[in-house]
Amino acid sequence: MNAEADWWRTFFEGLFVEGWLQAIPEAQTRAEAEFIEKTLRLPSNGRVLDAPCGGGRHSLALAARGYRVSAIDISAQFLKAARASADEKQLAIDWHQGDMQQLPWRREFDGAFCFGNSFGYFDDAGNAAYLRAVAAGLKDGGRFLLDYPAAAEPLIFTFQERSWYEFGDLLYLRAGRYDHFSGRIYVEHTFLRGSQREKKSVTQRVYTYREVVRLLEQAGFGDVEAYASTAGEPFHFRAKGLLLAATKRGS
Repeated sequence: MNAEADWWRTFFEGLFVEGWLQAIPEAQTRAEAEFIEKTLRLPSNGRVLDAPCGGGRHSLALAARGYRVSAIDISAQFLKAARASADEKQLAIDWHQGDMQQLPWRREFDGAFCFGNSFGYFDDAGNAAYLRAVAAGLKDGGRFLLDYPAAAEPLIFTFQERSWYEFGDLLYLRAGRYDHFSGRIYVEHTFLRGSQREKKSVTQRVYTYREVVRLLEQAGFGDVEAYASTAGEPFHFRAKGLLLAATKRGS
């Protein structure tokens, strides 16, 4: 159950993308978009960055609320689906394909967010580079919201070595382990649909609450707030999720 260091370059394609696009109910997306909007304190018609955006469900919800959205993802398959949804809903979103560690924007956004457990894919230097890239794209005083359920504290109460799920006609099997030496989880994903079968391995860094707050501070953020869920519940030790909101400090 090993994963290549750059597993994320090729993971987001095929059956995983097809399954994920139908996995999240609309009510959940709506609740998350409301939390993002409220927590980022976005001004009317403000600019917001979704990095990485996946299939763009949050970008679409925020664009429908009148915000100017830029979104980036490495997956061509995810972006194709996102563009199709935007066209169908007649929403103007600035889509980009690229590496989330190398964001091209400078001081342009009122807010930014990373949702969908998309933080911690890289080594420590790469994870820090991502946070610095987000900070560089924000205006002074801009807010960043990080969804990080793989943090050490919630992982204690949620991690399962084996589990399985159904997404429509797709069966998803998950087998994972935690390596305390590297501070990472290693997960083997198996996707089944009829005679189709895909098996992929991933790894993700597990930081403690304090460690990820320190990374945010080193990237140029301050005034960190922590929540247990999108209901706005304050973070606590037995929380099953961690959402961190931080403000970019002035230069």
